[in-house]
Amino acid sequence: MRGASTGGDGRRRLPAHLRRRFQAGGRAREVEDLLEKLDLHTVCHSAHCPNRSECFGSGTATFLILGDACTRQCRFCAIPAATAPSSVDWQEPERIAAAVRALGLRYAVITSVTRDDLPLGGADLFAACIRRLREENPAPHVEVLTPDFGGNRQALEMVLNACPDVFSHNVETAPDLYPDVRPEANYARSLGVLRWAAGHSPPPLTKSGLMVGLGETETQVLGVMDDLRNAGCEVLTIGQYLAPSPAHHPVVEYIGPERFDWYRREALRRGFRHVASGPFVRSSYRAHAALSATGSTQDAQQP
Repeated sequence: MRGASTGGDGRRRLPAHLRRRFQAGGRAREVEDLLEKLDLHTVCHSAHCPNRSECFGSGTATFLILGDACTRQCRFCAIPAATAPSSVDWQEPERIAAAVRALGLRYAVITSVTRDDLPLGGADLFAACIRRLREENPAPHVEVLTPDFGGNRQALEMVLNACPDVFSHNVETAPDLYPDVRPEANYARSLGVLRWAAGHSPPPLTKSGLMVGLGETETQVLGVMDDLRNAGCEVLTIGQYLAPSPAHHPVVEYIGPERFDWYRREALRRGFRHVASGPFVRSSYRAHAALSATGSTQDAQQP
């Protein structure tokens, strides 16, 4: 099941299946203008997402709260690090609600930078965003993609008690790669976050994401799948890692489409209710599909 391999900094010799042109069209300009007007950050911009033109063109975006700088320095991520990020902006929930209303979104995804400098890691702002969106008419479905909050269960409960439809937290890679890729994170802690969310009442749909091409083995990927299922995770995304710059962790391997298909089949065989696996798959890419595919809702389609 091996795919095309390469070394280097992740920015050269892209295989054909990873060559993609930026296409600004549809509602992209409208989305860009609205985000600027409302002073909102998106992970689409901050993380250099390759799907940004498609998502913006279809009139959607993934909102990034708690500023645009992170207190951790993961070696895969394009978001800049800062020891003293900006103060919490308590008007963000209102501005996100305004953006959701203006774009006509029926499915909103909210994520954040990691804020280890805050007592609750920003969980209170996540909860405020969910509650504000619940007040919209018609209320959109809400997915949150959270950091681990340092394993603080009070913070997790604060988010879960606001009742997001989907609770997502990414393990990102195999545990053996954490020292190089996510030195300030903890694999067992991330599994604990998902296990806690899966045991909440009422339970949200639980979700996690993996990057491949960082040097992991197929056996390690399958092991992560097993760990996630044992933690109660129901939805999985798997995508190709692309290094944001030569200073980031290098791309060790470009994974071929056939292996992504194989990973998808293996994940479904292990009992995941929905799996998105492909080179350009990202955590929030076409995120509404999970609710529709699992039958959790009949009204999770974007306009």
